[in-house]
Amino acid sequence: MKLNLTKPIIIFDLETTGLDLVKDRIIQISYIKVHPDGKEERGNELVNPEKPIDPKISQLTGITNEDVKDKPTFKQLGQKLAEKFTGCDFAGFNSNHFDIPLLAEEFLRAGVDFDFSKCRMIDACTIFKRMEQRNLAAAYKFYCGRKMEDDFEAHRADQDTEATYRVLMGELDKYAPGANEDDEKVLENDMDKLAELSKMNNNVDFAGRIVWGEMKDRHGNVMLDKDGNPRMTEIFNFGKHKGIPVADVLQIDPGYYSWILSGDFTYNTKQVLTRIRLREANLNG
Repeated sequence: MKLNLTKPIIIFDLETTGLDLVKDRIIQISYIKVHPDGKEERGNELVNPEKPIDPKISQLTGITNEDVKDKPTFKQLGQKLAEKFTGCDFAGFNSNHFDIPLLAEEFLRAGVDFDFSKCRMIDACTIFKRMEQRNLAAAYKFYCGRKMEDDFEAHRADQDTEATYRVLMGELDKYAPGANEDDEKVLENDMDKLAELSKMNNNVDFAGRIVWGEMKDRHGNVMLDKDGNPRMTEIFNFGKHKGIPVADVLQIDPGYYSWILSGDFTYNTKQVLTRIRLREANLNG
């Protein structure tokens, strides 16, 4: 099934030095840019992480320090990638949980302010877990009818990217309207709906330190908008101010902002918090 696109989509995968959004770095990025007319562009870059690759990671990915020592750093690649990705949606496997947040961190470290808020983010892993509760290898076997190890080399971003693309198209085929008897398992070929289904929670920042929550008045009653829906606001999701609106905390405990900016938090969390602070300053100024 051809993806029903209103704008290009970047289907991508990363290999990294680890799973820490603050400390770890990209060592390989691979993507397929699919255009609404069906045209496909493929890119695959090894990246110098500017830090040693742990032998366990090299064993897992097959990417060694020798492989990346003469490759460009992400700072050198960032602007080119941003230009390629601007105006696109994104899709991956477990990408909303890890790949998108880490890619956002790398852009910020490189001084590239790429605005993911304008992108729909579709996660084939989240869709798959909601539909079948499996991993990428099982997804590939289930949707594509073949063993992944027969078609691809494991733990390489370019290989996993190709597999993810096939899985996403397989999901759309299997759950197309009228394709099966289970009315609850219907997946429309619509990027807005796929992005909504891919959401794991209501995060404001990628790390989930700040989330969307219902606005309440001083009596604890939920405030409604003109259409009768709950009004939403940014709320801290950790620490001593968990559950409290960010705007309120910025007023009652202004030092909390400085503490987060100087702390071991992701650049994206700091960026989101700064934008909220500037917005509130303009509203109250």
